[in-house]
Amino acid sequence: MPLSLCLRSLTCGDYRYPCVRWPRAAMVKKSTVVSLVRQAYTVTFALHMGVCLVTLYVPAFRLIQEGHKLVSLGVFAVPLSVHLLIQSFFALLECSGVREKIGQCSFTKSVAVAISAYREDPLFLTQCLNSIRDINYPCDKLKVILVIDGNSKEDQYMMDIFREVFCKEEMGTFVWQGNYHARNFNQVKEDPEERKDQRRLARDPVNLFYGESCVGNPERVALEALIQAKRCVCVMQKWGGKREVMYTAFKAIGCSVDYIQVCDSDTKLDPEATMELVKVLESNESYGAVGGEVRVLNPNDSFLSFLSSLCYWLVFNVERACQSYFHCVSCISSPLGLYKNDLLQKFLESWYNQHFLGGRCTFGDDRHLTNQVLHLGYSTKQTLAACCYTETPAQYLRWLNQQIRWSKSYIREWLYSTRLWHKHHLWMTYEAMVVGGFPFLVTLTVVKLFFSGCLWNIVWILLFTQLLGVLKGVYASCLRGDLAMIFTSVYSILYLTSLLPTKSFALLTVTASNWGTSGRKERATNCMPLLPLLFWAILLLVGVLDTTLKEAQDSWAKLCSTPITRLCPISFIHD
Repeated sequence: MPLSLCLRSLTCGDYRYPCVRWPRAAMVKKSTVVSLVRQAYTVTFALHMGVCLVTLYVPAFRLIQEGHKLVSLGVFAVPLSVHLLIQSFFALLECSGVREKIGQCSFTKSVAVAISAYREDPLFLTQCLNSIRDINYPCDKLKVILVIDGNSKEDQYMMDIFREVFCKEEMGTFVWQGNYHARNFNQVKEDPEERKDQRRLARDPVNLFYGESCVGNPERVALEALIQAKRCVCVMQKWGGKREVMYTAFKAIGCSVDYIQVCDSDTKLDPEATMELVKVLESNESYGAVGGEVRVLNPNDSFLSFLSSLCYWLVFNVERACQSYFHCVSCISSPLGLYKNDLLQKFLESWYNQHFLGGRCTFGDDRHLTNQVLHLGYSTKQTLAACCYTETPAQYLRWLNQQIRWSKSYIREWLYSTRLWHKHHLWMTYEAMVVGGFPFLVTLTVVKLFFSGCLWNIVWILLFTQLLGVLKGVYASCLRGDLAMIFTSVYSILYLTSLLPTKSFALLTVTASNWGTSGRKERATNCMPLLPLLFWAILLLVGVLDTTLKEAQDSWAKLCSTPITRLCPISFIHD
């Protein structure tokens, strides 16, 4: 064979000729070496970032103690400001479409919308189902699957709402007494003749207790047949948590569609959302999942929900948009996300059976789905052209429950993501180190200042925190062109008083998964999230009292050591 053809075979991966079959092993070895080099480089960079963060805060704290408060302000504020400016720059590039252009939707891909519901507010559920019914996508390419977490009489109203909304569609409903992993519901009605063949049963054991429902389960067969036959299906099943509900939808859909769209029962979709998500996945084979912008449905319910709506804008239009530019969005939020079904089916079992420190994971489903896609080496994207509106807690206690649950899942998935940093852009490592380490460094700084500083230093750090919040609020107002964004400065107070202790508490109880956000029909009554806030308040109060006592003792000691002639006028002594 000519040398030119041989060289072409080597470079293009053509192994049709016997003389060039050997490079396959060489190429595998080369890819392994490249992977090891990337891992070493990523670990080195991460360690360097950690050292930089620590060495940044230590001198800044010393400057505050030594009285150089303006200099310390610069040491704290400049890196944070630079980080925000860099994020905004790449977010702007992503939103302007400078890096890549998205074409038109082909409308040839089939999509299944999987909705998870648990004791949902009837108004929110009705809005959600109406918005899905009105999606601008061909009906013959779109399936709708609502899975209700519970099959009691108290859950029946959700199936009734589904029937009412989709009464004119090709609809089916199914009440499952068990679920895919329920105990004692996975038994198979065996043929007496088959029971005689013990060797066959030994080769194909049936899990009658806990595990995936066996293939021969009559209810499972009926459910999967119904979903394959009908366009709109509502399923009520035995309670098992959100991950169990999502698993039922994914497993029952199987490989019958190209893409699976996830949606929460409190979410109102924009009519063009599905089409915009499909356009992104169609544009590049390396994209495994894509998310849209999530907005708040109830910003006027309370001041807390109003603040959340402002923070949502910053998260999706700056933070996640920047991540999307580097093709490594850290979380495809469950209200609006689209996944390639062939990828999802590959990691479905490992996603469902996720364990952390010996305990089974029951929340953080969307983050782990995203990490599974990234683990396979595929990119994750976000498009602001697709949007939805979702309910956010207006009650403070329920909001705290949500924040602790999110913080726990973030910590767990942060540790998981360290294994895949080397597979993606270096920005993923950089942002993980900065965002992951910042809250805990701030917590240590505040505690140390309250116990070893002076009263003026404590006042200074509080003023400094609020000043940073105001500057960020002004900057956000300029970005969005909306003066309402100035209220994000109030979020700094909430961050210092609530989120810092919440994140520390989440770190200490990261393995606990027995409580979280309740259904929206139920008022939050779990007061456990108030414990870290109470401890935090007591800790800071003790710090203030300790600092006050030390300053009083120092002042008294100085007073006692001062000569009386310096304290009293000479004329008074002579008299």
